Amino acid sequence: MQLSALPEQSRPREKLLALGPSSLSDAELLAIFLRTGVSGMNAIELAESLLAQRGSLQRLFNSTQHDFVQLRGVGDAKYVQFQAVLELCKRYLKEGCHREVCFGNPQRVYDYLSIQLKGLEHEVFMALYLDSQNQLIKDEVLFSGTINAASVYPREVVKAALKYNAAGIIFAHNHPSGVSEPSYADKVLTEKLQKALSLIDIKVLDHIIVAGNRCASFAEMGLL
Repeated sequence: MQLSALPEQSRPREKLLALGPSSLSDAELLAIFLRTGVSGMNAIELAESLLAQRGSLQRLFNSTQHDFVQLRGVGDAKYVQFQAVLELCKRYLKEGCHREVCFGNPQRVYDYLSIQLKGLEHEVFMALYLDSQNQLIKDEVLFSGTINAASVYPREVVKAALKYNAAGIIFAHNHPSGVSEPSYADKVLTEKLQKALSLIDIKVLDHIIVAGNRCASFAEMGLL
């Protein structure tokens, strides 16, 4: 059935205007983005099909180009659009961290880190360099792969912190397993970095683990 044949209150765009975006399902929001369907499926049905094929909205947006273009009804052009939307979301959250007192608003930090790290199938270790007001100066990925105490070189972290004139650092990485509990390697690496940075009076404010929909904070757990 064409979307135009649906009752007005059931059409995604009209529903959003009347009730707000939070009233729409994942498929309805995705249908607005897709705009059109394919032969035999309207935009909502195509959205539902894409979500079913990938298992979730998160997995759909985190699909590799190769996996994405295998899905029925989408191709390289839609992949580019998906990546552009994802990057806009990241930049929106990063801008918030730049403008607000980042460490004073942990939820803002969790939101930003979640969109950066959630859903990745490999581990990524990153650093957020903060100024004396705990606002974000710069973030960067330090390492990708299995994290252990030898994965990240303290000397390189110290050099970067001095380069950006950071007063504090928040470390973060993801656990693709979905288990948020810090591993022994996580603790050893954090202690190693904390000791190196203390020599130049730069404080490690937190180390946050993103695991699925959860974030675990070393600071909140009393591990710093």
